[in-house]
Amino acid sequence: MEGIYVTIRTSLAPLSGSYNILWVSLIGSQCECPPVRPFTDDQCLLPGSSCTVLVKPDAEIGSVVLVRLRLEARPGFPNHDWHCLDVKLKMSSDDTEVECFPCNRWITTADGDVELRSNKVCLLNSESLLILREHRARDLQNKQKHIRWRTFAEGGLRCIDMSNVEALGPNLIFTRQSPGNSVHYLKGFHDRIEPWRTMKELEMLLILSGKDNTVAKYVQAHWKEDAFFGYQCLNGCNPLIIRRIHCLPPNLAVTSQMIKDFLPEGSSLEQELERGTIFLLDYEVLDQISANVINGKQSYLAAPLCLLHYNQHGELKPIAIQLQKIAGPQNPVFLPSDSASDWLLAKIWVHNADFQVHQLLSHFLRTHLIGEVCCIAMLRKLPEIHPLHQLLMPHLKNSLQINIQARTSLLGPGGVFDKAVGCGLDALPLLLARGSARLHYTSLCVPDDLKDRGLDKLPNCYYAQDALRVWNALHRFVAAWVELYYHDDQEVQRDSELQNWIQEIHLEGFPRFTHTGFPQTFQTKAELTKYITMVIFTSSAMHSAVNFSQLDFSLWMPNCPAAMLRPPPQVKGSVTEEDILTFLPDVNTTCRVLIVLFLLSQPSVDSVPLCQYREWYFSSGAPNKLVKMVQKDLRDIAHDIRKRNSKLELAYPYLQPDNIENSVAI
Repeated sequence: MEGIYVTIRTSLAPLSGSYNILWVSLIGSQCECPPVRPFTDDQCLLPGSSCTVLVKPDAEIGSVVLVRLRLEARPGFPNHDWHCLDVKLKMSSDDTEVECFPCNRWITTADGDVELRSNKVCLLNSESLLILREHRARDLQNKQKHIRWRTFAEGGLRCIDMSNVEALGPNLIFTRQSPGNSVHYLKGFHDRIEPWRTMKELEMLLILSGKDNTVAKYVQAHWKEDAFFGYQCLNGCNPLIIRRIHCLPPNLAVTSQMIKDFLPEGSSLEQELERGTIFLLDYEVLDQISANVINGKQSYLAAPLCLLHYNQHGELKPIAIQLQKIAGPQNPVFLPSDSASDWLLAKIWVHNADFQVHQLLSHFLRTHLIGEVCCIAMLRKLPEIHPLHQLLMPHLKNSLQINIQARTSLLGPGGVFDKAVGCGLDALPLLLARGSARLHYTSLCVPDDLKDRGLDKLPNCYYAQDALRVWNALHRFVAAWVELYYHDDQEVQRDSELQNWIQEIHLEGFPRFTHTGFPQTFQTKAELTKYITMVIFTSSAMHSAVNFSQLDFSLWMPNCPAAMLRPPPQVKGSVTEEDILTFLPDVNTTCRVLIVLFLLSQPSVDSVPLCQYREWYFSSGAPNKLVKMVQKDLRDIAHDIRKRNSKLELAYPYLQPDNIENSVAI
């Protein structure tokens, strides 16, 4: 036997090389070769380079099933990590058949032996060789030592047991190239611990900080209007709370007589409920939550219920607001016919409640934490060679880093929640626990959620229209991907790695109580397809909808105050329009919140749009055909959204596929 030509390639990135010494060994189906060095003492692993070594086995090794790499520190030189692109094998120097063993990862001296498989993706039941089944098990055992669970908030979704990003290791860390948006005009207010003196001061801040933000300017011009209040419930930064109702909640002290003037002539509340034109915002999750102390001042929270009517003009307008959960004489129902200042303040309280729920539950819990739980379970239970690991990894891996950073900064002592947000750090565990307890599987599955909340047929709910189209495109893509690897439902049921993954999510990632509708096993390809679509949509499109919209609707602070510095009114007629400013956050806390929203709301320069995959396994064969199919679907959706938006007074761009990032990366 002439030997096996082994070519090791280093990635092209400028810092991918290393001084370290490399050892390579081949593991065959019959035996393995001793390790060899592919280059001499005076050579090193250069970025973009390749080196070839002829390996001559002492005995017949059979087919090569694994390539083992090991880095050894070179005495007298820095111990740099090495980014290996792949290893390629040929049976002779002129052989045209090349077998590829992809790597595409950083290798460190601390890793010890790193074993690469060929690029043939398969399920566990398709593994014919014991050595490869054992390799799958070793892959997971090694990950489980490194990736462990931790409880962040008792009763909430669990997280990774790491307190700093460096602990993730080089293959789960990413860098984000900031667009360099200036927060120059928001800085310098740190010491101004006082309320805003006039609305003109806030206008000045908006002019300087948001001169190019057409949405923020629109918000500032229309924020007092009832129709725009309703528009934001459907198409603002938190379109996940509004729902159609057919009967009033028993704790809402609204009568038909009370609101008849705000309904069509000749109609009644009962008739409108039956027609399906009555909607509700209910922030009961905030009931009895203790509020933060900000700048040494007590802030206040409300748990409002807001009734809205969808009228014959296609407008959704608020028609009654009760500021606390429990009805009573000190909890009046505010109406559009009340004084302008009473009604405006009631709407501001709803927006303040929405800010708390949006940030912690709609945003952090429903996108960041869902993605993190699925990612941790995937790393622990699905080996890298599993086709669903390969499909999900581009959508999930960034959630680990970004969530560690969020817990240590934004949600940690001295962060923006501690210093500027009404719920504060003390209330955070309880809110996350309550939000987790209220999670329903159907609320994460777009078609079910929109139908359940009565948004699926509203002509001016652009969030619903766009979310449904993106979901359907992803669902077709995932269904075709599943079809590649699972020929029938029995193969889904027999995939122990897949079943272990969903069990890990249910038993370890979620708290120890039943979540309505969440699957604990997969019995059919249809169930699997729906769940995988939910995971991808949640980590990409849903995050885009609730994250990249938030600065637009919050830059004009009275539209979305993070805290309220006076308690909710217990009687009508107690405030004037001049009093409104005394309820709103101080100057320094306003700017502290806006600086964070500026940083969170801007896509990075190097962001990866939805389904624009960079991983090697999407670049050829059947997976590549599926990627091209979904990319075409998404381009068509983007074209239609741009066309629609060109005719709208206020565009809805957040679910335009080329504006959606592939993962939670900020």
